[in-house]
Amino acid sequence: MRRDRPDPAVPFSVSTAVNGDAGLDGAQAFPTEESQTPGAISTYRIVRTLRLRNENLPGVLGEVASAIGAAGGNLGDIRTVQRGSRHVVRDIDVSTTDLHMLEVVLDQIRELSHTTLLDVRDEVLRVHLGGKLKVVAKYPVNSVADLRRVYTPGVAEVCRLIAGDPGVAGRYTGINNSVAVVTDGTAILGLGNIGAVAGMPVIEGKCALLAQLVGIDAYPLLVRPGPSEEIVDAIARISPTYGAIQLEDIGAPHCFEIAPALQERVDIPVMHDDQHGTATVVLAALLRAATLTGLDLGKLTAGIIGLGAAGSAIAQLLMRYQGRPVLGTGRTPDSVARLDLAGGEAVEMDELLARSDVVIATTAQPGLIRPEQIRPGQIIFALSNPLPEIEPERAMDAGAILAVDGSVVNNLLGFPGLYRGALDTKARRFNTEMYLAAAEAIARLAQDDEVVPDSLDPRVHFSVARAVAREAVRTGVARVEPLPDYYDEVERSES
Repeated sequence: MRRDRPDPAVPFSVSTAVNGDAGLDGAQAFPTEESQTPGAISTYRIVRTLRLRNENLPGVLGEVASAIGAAGGNLGDIRTVQRGSRHVVRDIDVSTTDLHMLEVVLDQIRELSHTTLLDVRDEVLRVHLGGKLKVVAKYPVNSVADLRRVYTPGVAEVCRLIAGDPGVAGRYTGINNSVAVVTDGTAILGLGNIGAVAGMPVIEGKCALLAQLVGIDAYPLLVRPGPSEEIVDAIARISPTYGAIQLEDIGAPHCFEIAPALQERVDIPVMHDDQHGTATVVLAALLRAATLTGLDLGKLTAGIIGLGAAGSAIAQLLMRYQGRPVLGTGRTPDSVARLDLAGGEAVEMDELLARSDVVIATTAQPGLIRPEQIRPGQIIFALSNPLPEIEPERAMDAGAILAVDGSVVNNLLGFPGLYRGALDTKARRFNTEMYLAAAEAIARLAQDDEVVPDSLDPRVHFSVARAVAREAVRTGVARVEPLPDYYDEVERSES
């Protein structure tokens, strides 16, 4: 394992003077394989729950699954609602790339002789009714005595205490366990610049996950799009409310400006999840892929196709891990300039595919990589969702030793533990060592033939948190050091 590790207090980043392309390179970034690429491709999947009444006969459920697959749909969870001697009622989750495909799926099911379509429900909308978050008081106020303790007049004594010693605010408020999750709505998922309010469901979801998985009080924060310096100033002014800040779905090029500029203004950790969270989880998956294939990641030549927010950050973190340049190709001159500035080598896509042992694609270009471009023995990470640059099965058939798509590599594996570890040490900032430690912790917890562990496994997030905390202390960005048994839990959970 070889690493080129500069000043550990400085996270990997790029000069704000270099602008570039979006998080995943845009629709006209590269030539595509026309046979694989329809005229219009959805950037997200539609999920519906179908309630079906099946005759209780052998093979009927298989007929349903075949009909869904024949129409291009993906089969999800299957739940039995009612079982009788003659019929079985089931709820089946189905995802499609667009509404037209959904209608084709429904038509296929209606034609089945042993199945009746009873209902089509949008469970996604249902769980969003009224939002996904609420504020719950830790101490209920049921009497005047309760009121006097949690509000006036008792609260005045706590205020005077903090005024005299601001350092105790973390003990007597929720600041130290709080994270602001911030977006300007300029790069929401694969939907693009749809506005901050339209991005609120995504931000609420991130907050809900931080609360459920690692017990962080996370709060959504929407800002209107504007000049980078105005967004930085707005967030910096409210930063005393929080223990850390997570930037989310902020488009390029201003994401490359906002994150480092904001970190310079505040003394709490700032991370752009689309950059650093993605890079951390991709590195974890690469480490595990190398283990599964018996290869040494430090000795492999890596190539990045697509140098937007995700691709640029992956390239930088991988270079820090390997200690040598990665190959890269991007859509715009500015994105290539970012790679050069970080120490990478810009090449054309054909050369990259020919020279690379590991290929990572983040382009939003379905079918970009043709099977004949795959070199035997390569590791292929085609990470664009919902449709990858090449399907893993096709890559494997073409000779890849291992291939995954974006459904495998999920940021959820990274950001909860990263923030838990940063808050537990009252870290001043994230640094590269903390990202590397998180990636290694994630990779260690994968089992059997898994490329990454289960993202809903609490062990993963607390193992990441403790690995991050250890590095925060070691590299000098922590204000406090957890008690020794905090780290003992890492060792027990990983044994």
